Amino acid sequence: MAVSASRAIADAVADKARPEADRVRDADRKPAECIALTGIHQGAKVAEMLPGGGYFTRIFSKVIGPEGVLYAWLPLPAPGAPPGGRDMSAPMRALMADPDYPNIKLANLDPATPLPEKVDLVWTSLNYHDMHNRPNADLGPTNRMVRDALNPGGLYVVIDHAAEKGSGARDTSTLHRIDPDLVRQEVTAAGFRLVEQSDLLRRPGDDHTKPTREVERGKTDQFLMLFQKAR
Repeated sequence: MAVSASRAIADAVADKARPEADRVRDADRKPAECIALTGIHQGAKVAEMLPGGGYFTRIFSKVIGPEGVLYAWLPLPAPGAPPGGRDMSAPMRALMADPDYPNIKLANLDPATPLPEKVDLVWTSLNYHDMHNRPNADLGPTNRMVRDALNPGGLYVVIDHAAEKGSGARDTSTLHRIDPDLVRQEVTAAGFRLVEQSDLLRRPGDDHTKPTREVERGKTDQFLMLFQKAR
């Protein structure tokens, strides 16, 4: 018997296998409410771009179930790279070794390397501003790569720390924030349509002037945007 999407999300968030350090952040990050906006379900295919330590990864894995596929989409070490260098995929490799999460696969985040298959949802949380901090950053190819990875009608979800209106990319490296208007402009320029801008994570008490590390964890003003690829 199929489990409803809302029940699957609630069960995934309540899963006692999740680290306690993740569970205590749920009140601020509101994972059930945020993920529910996407309409994902059992059997869906998801790509999580720059998943970090796996806060959302564990939840997505349980929501989509054994028939779904979850791509941890991040830069992979180059073949033949010397040992000891930074490996952003290490937390995901550890998670993939856990039998509780058998549907996770690694995928290289590189516009020249397409995902193995089209997905229903691409999700990135608190990372978009970091991509602006790469040398000579141009997110046009990245956003087009996301568009090409999605099925028609698929969703691209961006969550990030809000910067002052009109600031563009000015604060991405200093405050680790980004102007929501810039994100909207860049993503829609890649051929997406903004279908929802949620206030779930907005916090008016954050005035956008402090570096995120100087704000109590989980208390920054954040925007959540859902963009859709044309059907």
